[in-house]
Amino acid sequence: GAAAMIIQTTDVNFGLLSEPEQDAIIYAYAGLLNSLNFPIQILVRSQRKDISHYLNLLKTQAEKQTNPLHQEQIHEYRQFVESLVKDSNILDKKFYIVIPFSTLELGIGKATTSALNNLRPNKKIARKLPFPKTYILQRALTNLEPKRDHLTRQFNRIGLKTRQLTTQELVELFFNIYNPDSFGTKLTDSPEYTQPLVQPALAAVAPAKEAVTPPTHLPPWSAI
Repeated sequence: GAAAMIIQTTDVNFGLLSEPEQDAIIYAYAGLLNSLNFPIQILVRSQRKDISHYLNLLKTQAEKQTNPLHQEQIHEYRQFVESLVKDSNILDKKFYIVIPFSTLELGIGKATTSALNNLRPNKKIARKLPFPKTYILQRALTNLEPKRDHLTRQFNRIGLKTRQLTTQELVELFFNIYNPDSFGTKLTDSPEYTQPLVQPALAAVAPAKEAVTPPTHLPPWSAI
């Protein structure tokens, strides 16, 4: 019955700023922390830089060139960029802020009972949400949107831009977290999902193979 909203922020090269600019950012960041009356999680992810799109663009431009000299120069430049990224292992950093919505915010009595039932070892008891999913998501939306707007204003004071992740971006983010070897993999071009793409694989006995279900629509935050 819990939920979380994930927003992504831009970055700033702190080391290149002058001392007064650094002091201004430190004070603005301190103001952001002091303004919080709710918990947040700051997540920094480092991944190998994906330049496949840029390399494909260079290849396309080389094919369009009518001058053989220009075509050869673009081809050599493409090889140089590809080898540079491969040998130097260039990393791309992304920054996320996670705003949680606790089950207890739905009402401590029923939410606590539901949480305790879900922790019981008896597997015959079905795991149930404390309230209908649509109600939980509506309450989460009402609770999380003002917090998101507050963080957006505070980050703007630091010079950082924020945006809430879309459904497809959330699915790809979690897919890449749980599948680190799938570098640069695109799941689908469709912006809509209806069911989780990955089901739990941990079981005492290997389960029988089941038919793959098409994805179900999920709102732009992760519901647990």
